This record gives sequence, C-alpha cells and structure tokens, in this order.
Amino acid sequence: MTFGETAQRLSAICALQLGWRPNEFWNATPAELVCILQIADGDDAAPPNPNEIQNLMSLFPDKAAGEQ
Repeated sequence: MTFGETAQRLSAICALQLGWRPNEFWNATPAELVCILQIADGDDAAPPNPNEIQNLMSLFPDKAAGEQ
C-alpha cells in the first residue's frame, strides 16, 4: 500500500470514527493518531500513575490567561 493510499484510508477512518476534518487529520502527529485510534477501537490503555501525572504537570504547568 502506498503512502497516499494509507493516508486516505486513515483519513477516512478519522472522519468516520472521530468526526475529524482533513485539517485535523493532517495536523495530528503519528503518535496522536495511533493513540486516539487505539482508544476509539476499544484498546484499553492503562491510565497514567500519579508519578507520571506529576511529571507531566511539572513539564506543562497550567497558566492563567495572559501569563507567560
């Protein structure tokens, strides 16, 4: 299967299962695409443990609007 054929197939799956428009499909990273399609297929992923959540919170802190 060529890249174009594969992209067309995945784009159609995302449109049907997720309601994505082409722009949303093309702006998603391959990792995001795999993750969301696994969840949509019912593949259960273990939730992050408290240490993983804390690490993510330190890497990506929430900021109030206007803060830098």
